[in-house]
Amino acid sequence: MSNDHAELITYLDEKFRAVDARFDELTQNFSDLQSSVDAYAKKADTYFQEMAAMRHALNRHEDAIKRIAEKVGLKLDF
Repeated sequence: MSNDHAELITYLDEKFRAVDARFDELTQNFSDLQSSVDAYAKKADTYFQEMAAMRHALNRHEDAIKRIAEKVGLKLDF
């Protein structure tokens, strides 16, 4: 390499280091975002499972109440 290109090489090296630093920051930010989305998805999944279990229990209770009302001769409005 000649000395004519040394200044250009130094300049480009600094520019590429700056770009690399920006990519490193972007990668970290993306990783943080991905972790947040994963945590939210886990909470949402747990919530939906709990709601499904509660819906099932509510349906069982409603059926039991209807059967009891029928046996004792009560007319329910629902």
